[in-house]
Amino acid sequence: TAFSSVTVQPGQRLTITCQVSYSVSSYWTNWIRQPAGKGLEWIGSWAVSTPYYKASLKNKFSISSDSSSNTVTLNGVNVQPEDTAVYYCARYTITQTTSGAEQKPLRASTQHHQRGRCYTRNES
Repeated sequence: TAFSSVTVQPGQRLTITCQVSYSVSSYWTNWIRQPAGKGLEWIGSWAVSTPYYKASLKNKFSISSDSSSNTVTLNGVNVQPEDTAVYYCARYTITQTTSGAEQKPLRASTQHHQRGRCYTRNES
């Protein structure tokens, strides 16, 4: 697990890059955030080559990937104080089977996630 902190001024762009140990062209990667004292909120997923977004956030965030460096990047526009949160990237643990998809149980040794904290603040 890696942790980094970034401070963004209100109205500016946010970029958080997640480098992973798996092939981003083979697995789905999710972006999730958690404001202090609140629950987790799914932002979107990079699904091998296609992004999917939470409807209410699709105009604020975009997700892209680079398979050569195994990175998935979250970009945000017009960031506001309410976007202050811990941002996580996390891999789905679903494997393909002959009869469909099967959810593998999560174990500490096989979880793939990173987190970064984003702050927004006004210049004083």
